[in-house]
Amino acid sequence: MMAAMTSAVRTRTRKLLLTLCATATLSLAAAAQVDYVDPTIGNVGILLEPTRPAAYLPNSMVRMYPIRPDALSDQIQSFPLTISSHRMHELFSIMPGAAAPAAYDQEHPTPYAYSVRFDGSLIRTEFAPTERAGYFRFTFPDGKATVALANRLKGDVHAEGTGAMRALAGQEDFDGMHAYFYGEFSHPVTYTVTDGTIGKHAVASAKNTQTLDFRYGVSFISVEQAKANLHHEIPAWGLDTVRDAARARWNQTLGQIEVEGGTEAQKRVFYTALYRSSERMVNITEDGRYYSNFDHTVHTDPRPFYVDNWLWDTYRALEPLQTILNPATEADKLQSYVRMYQQSGIMPTFATVSGDYACMNGNHAAAWFADAWWKGVRDFDLPTAYEGVKKRSTDVTMLPWSLAPAGPLDAFYREHGYMPALHPGEPETVPGVSPGEKRQPVPVTLGNSFDEWNIAQIAQVLNKPDDQAFYLKRAANWKNVFRVDRGMMWPKDAAGKWIDIDPKFDGGMGARDFYDENNGYTYTWDVAHDFSGLFTLMGGMAKAQASLDQLFREPLGRSKYAFQAKLPDSTSMAGQFSMGNEPSFAIPYLYDRLGAPWKTQKRIRMLLESFFPESLTGIPGDEDGGGMSAFVVFSMMGFYPVSVGMPVYDIGSPVFTRVTIHLKNGHDFVVNAPGSSRDAKYVTAVRVNGKPMDRVWFRHADLVNGGVLDLMMSDTPNTALGAQPASFPPDSMAVNPADYAGR
Repeated sequence: MMAAMTSAVRTRTRKLLLTLCATATLSLAAAAQVDYVDPTIGNVGILLEPTRPAAYLPNSMVRMYPIRPDALSDQIQSFPLTISSHRMHELFSIMPGAAAPAAYDQEHPTPYAYSVRFDGSLIRTEFAPTERAGYFRFTFPDGKATVALANRLKGDVHAEGTGAMRALAGQEDFDGMHAYFYGEFSHPVTYTVTDGTIGKHAVASAKNTQTLDFRYGVSFISVEQAKANLHHEIPAWGLDTVRDAARARWNQTLGQIEVEGGTEAQKRVFYTALYRSSERMVNITEDGRYYSNFDHTVHTDPRPFYVDNWLWDTYRALEPLQTILNPATEADKLQSYVRMYQQSGIMPTFATVSGDYACMNGNHAAAWFADAWWKGVRDFDLPTAYEGVKKRSTDVTMLPWSLAPAGPLDAFYREHGYMPALHPGEPETVPGVSPGEKRQPVPVTLGNSFDEWNIAQIAQVLNKPDDQAFYLKRAANWKNVFRVDRGMMWPKDAAGKWIDIDPKFDGGMGARDFYDENNGYTYTWDVAHDFSGLFTLMGGMAKAQASLDQLFREPLGRSKYAFQAKLPDSTSMAGQFSMGNEPSFAIPYLYDRLGAPWKTQKRIRMLLESFFPESLTGIPGDEDGGGMSAFVVFSMMGFYPVSVGMPVYDIGSPVFTRVTIHLKNGHDFVVNAPGSSRDAKYVTAVRVNGKPMDRVWFRHADLVNGGVLDLMMSDTPNTALGAQPASFPPDSMAVNPADYAGR
């Protein structure tokens, strides 16, 4: 018995040592991963908005970066305590010294901390975040410690407490709601509070100190809640403690995906993209409560409430990525959308903290709900979600940038199956059409066809056969804007006649009279639920493949200057393909459905290498809080969710020789691509869990259950792999996602 006990002790000891070693190994790997992140990538926009070198925790309320036009600006205006939404309002403003814009040097941004030194004063500013609080440290070489804190919009800043050691608190008013902060200084300070041009301006001064720390909490509920958030998350002074905890959190987040092989630059691009893909949505629950501007009420709820999702961008890649990495959190986000609908009566499109932002077009929450459901995310109220997306499709207008009730153009759509376009120069007579955004008839027709295919799939789950048949019929409306003789998506008028246009260039700013941010060359391929039907109308796979080839070769037909002046969103062009705008993401993967996967592999590598370098201009268009970065994460791993709502992934060309995804269910999914390199970008053989496959796609179930995707790589394509129609990914409107959602 003693021998048995000794053996058991030895076994437990060995297991403990192995666990400790494994933990240490993972910790080292994760530490290396966070050090690969370069928040300056993309800090200078090609034409539109740059990324920001933001310090935050994943999905956190506090997000901080230097306020300036971009990284080439030689002055920092100030630092926000947080922001209201991605690329929207900065809230409050803090600045050491004279509170004037200052030239800077020695900037060091990371995901978990930020530091910079100002040129003239040599004042150093350091920052580290928690979820609902932040910590600034200001170092004054001359010993004159002065910090200014003000409103950036409209509101109030005031001193709280009595005596020499007082706190500052404030309120910022924006978009019909309020943000609050409560902050404390590490040394006794004196205050001067004055009226500014847009709010209050406070200056705090401390004597006989070179270092002055400021810790603060933020809230969307009250100053008192901001104070509670601060004391809960930063209970003691010490920048290092906050910074180390933030670094550990990022180690955990980025450590979910381990990559091997590739270049150092490719690893920096990849982990920076993963960091960008971890910003949103934002959890605004505070001690079990949250303020919702969807019904202007403070709610008590044990389940977190998430906001800040620009769904026109994020449903394509960001949410599918997070469905893989954090399915329980994804369920909370989906349920947040359900609650927003319950509170406001409208299923949101862009769910900002201040409410539904009437931006872009479509009813893409339907695709997000369906995609998550078929991928096994079930902990949300699907019947109510269905009620919301169905109501959005029938009661709310399809018109872009509007949340108005359905009107005459919606009635036309219901009867004729397409959004009618106006002829060039024809005046708009329908009320409610945005003068700047126009009707966008082709993408509105295409987007709603896709969304309603997904509504039909949810109706199937809920056993609503009449609804399913109704929405499947409407899902075919995309065919009404396909012009067979031109082989492209094309606008037609209310009489059903094609409008005479140049599909490259006509349609006003952003081509919005007929398309949206892109031209007809992009939108011709925007039929994610029925590529098979599209290829048939194009005249078969050979003609469709030739058309796809030509997309990447087709000239602009005018100078770059003229083209970009009218289509500033269509940046980073390869022929008429725009890498800088989200509707393009799936296009290079379509060769997988045309019998030429090797062309997908070649195109993806070219696009990643050309348009996502490790540089200040390393993002080809508006990043939109992870919308574009998630495309990079997927594509560098070697697969992509081409048809959202269908639980399968198309294989591309993995940049790394090995990718390991540590799933939250305890399984690992490995993409093993030995020999992958810049030249060896072609997949010549595929195995899933050791089983040879003649296809270049796999199911979500193959991923989430854990296993190995082996991809044999070569510098020469295997043109026979995936060339037969029987091996193509499911791409017909008649396909049932349930057939591919096996557990």
